[in-house]
Parts: sequence; C-alpha cells; structure tokens
Amino acid sequence: MRRSKELIEKRKEFVTNYVTHNQSKQMKVIVNELTEMLFLSERTIYNILTDDENDY
Repeated sequence: MRRSKELIEKRKEFVTNYVTHNQSKQMKVIVNELTEMLFLSERTIYNILTDDENDY
C-alpha cells in the first residue's frame, strides 16, 4: 500500500516533536510509547529519527 507524502511528513513531524518534548525520558521509553501510539515498529521510528537528522 502506498502512503501519501503528506501522511509521511506528518508522521515524521509528530515523531520528532514528541521526542523533543520528552527529552527528559530515555530514548527506549520514548520509542516504546511511540510504537504503542502509532502502531509502528521500533525500527521505523529509529529510521525516521536518523533520516531526520541527516536532512539537516
């Protein structure tokens, strides 16, 4: 199934904002919360975060 580019960008934005607002927590805890909220794998979340870092 193809995902729209808009949906992918919104998801990336949500993940990065969530990580930014919860920096006081350990990354593992943040990733677990995101997997439960967004039904994404840990690998997908880490890929979003590393891909976002490479964009800058």
